[in-house]
Amino acid sequence: MSTREAPPPPGVLGPVTTGNVPATPGADSLSPVGGSPVHPAGGGDGPGGPAFPAGTDRHEPPDEAWPPGVPTDRSSYLQYLPAIYGRNDFMARYLLIFEAILSPIERTIANISDIFDPATAPSDILPWLGSWLGVVMDENWPEERRRDLIRNAAELYHWRGTRRGLTHYIHVATGFEPEIIEPTLSEISSSRGQAFRFTVRLRVPRGTRLDRPSIQRIIDAEKPAFAVGVLEVIFG
Repeated sequence: MSTREAPPPPGVLGPVTTGNVPATPGADSLSPVGGSPVHPAGGGDGPGGPAFPAGTDRHEPPDEAWPPGVPTDRSSYLQYLPAIYGRNDFMARYLLIFEAILSPIERTIANISDIFDPATAPSDILPWLGSWLGVVMDENWPEERRRDLIRNAAELYHWRGTRRGLTHYIHVATGFEPEIIEPTLSEISSSRGQAFRFTVRLRVPRGTRLDRPSIQRIIDAEKPAFAVGVLEVIFG
C-alpha cells in the first residue's frame, strides 16, 4: 500500500525545486537550489553560517563608491523617527539604502550656489551659464578665459556700446588689447560713408591662432547699433 505525502497547509512553501532538479535535503524555504542558506541583509548568524563572510567588518561600506559622509552602520535618518525604531538594528541598516541615495542629492542642493559661480562651476556648465548672460563664447577657448568672461559679464553690459566696453570684452576673450580706430573729421568730410565705421585692430605674435568669426561676432554684439565695425589682424 503506497503512501502519499500530504500537501503543505495553505501559505507554507514546500521544498524548492527547479524543473527536474530535486531540492537539497534539509534546505528550507529561504534556501536556493543547492542548499546554501540565504540570510537577510543586516541579519545575524543563522544555522547555515554567518551572514557576513569571515574577516569582513559588519560596519564597512558595501563598496568603494559609498557616498562620503553617509554612516556605514546606522542611518542618521533614525533621528527623525520615534525613539522605538532606534533600537531596531534592521531598521537602522535598512534606512542606509535611502540615505546613500538621497544624501548626494541633498548635498548638491545645499551647494547649488557653487554651480552658478563661474569660479567653481563644472566646465560643462559654463556654456549654459554663458547663454543665460548672453555672452559670446567659443567652446575652443581655454576654460579659464571662459570663466573670466562670465565673471566680467555684469561690467561688460554696463559699458556695452562704448569704446571701453568693446576693448574690455575683446581683451577678456582673446588676451590681447585691441586698438579701436575711428575715422577723423577730414576722412568723414571726404566720404560721408565713413562716419559710422570703425576698425578694431589686433596686433598679435606671428603664428597665433585667432577665431576671427568669434571676434567679429563680439564686435557686432558690442558695437553701437548704428555703427559698423571691421576687424583687422596684424601678425608680427
